[in-house]
Amino acid sequence: MAVVVRAGAAPLWWSGLLAAAVGAAVPGVTGRRIGLLAGAALFLITAAAVALVRGRRYARLAGGATRAGRSDFLQDRAVTVRDWRRRHRWWLLGAFVVAVASAFLLPGAGGLVLAGAGAGLWIKALRIGQREGRDDVLYWVRTDRVKRGRPAGKQVEEYRTTGPMAGDARPGGARRHH
Repeated sequence: MAVVVRAGAAPLWWSGLLAAAVGAAVPGVTGRRIGLLAGAALFLITAAAVALVRGRRYARLAGGATRAGRSDFLQDRAVTVRDWRRRHRWWLLGAFVVAVASAFLLPGAGGLVLAGAGAGLWIKALRIGQREGRDDVLYWVRTDRVKRGRPAGKQVEEYRTTGPMAGDARPGGARRHH
């Protein structure tokens, strides 16, 4: 489940930094200094908001998690990340274009908002990983449920658990090196 949360962190972070760098090259209406200062404030606000949103729902679903059965289909980390990024590629591209275009008003601010969203997702995955480490399990969302939405969306009724060594992900969704 942390893999799904973490899947969007890297593309948002890197595209946000690239958009901020491109945006910093444009003088913009407000000027670079104001744009980048506003962007830094928006980065912190966005990262905090993304990291905290739906925290209670994640905790409630994790608290009621059941052991994964033989009939549950649980995907590998690489497949989950690839599927998530493939399904969201146009959204990510559109967000990048909007962030670069916003540089004409506030240079760099739109890119820093994107980077803040990526940082917030990474923080959220780390918090989930801390819970997984504390509970000595990995939390999973059934593949058919996560394909239709978010890992804590309305379509997700419960999480499944496996031991911490199952699959190719570490607690928090990071890649397990063999």
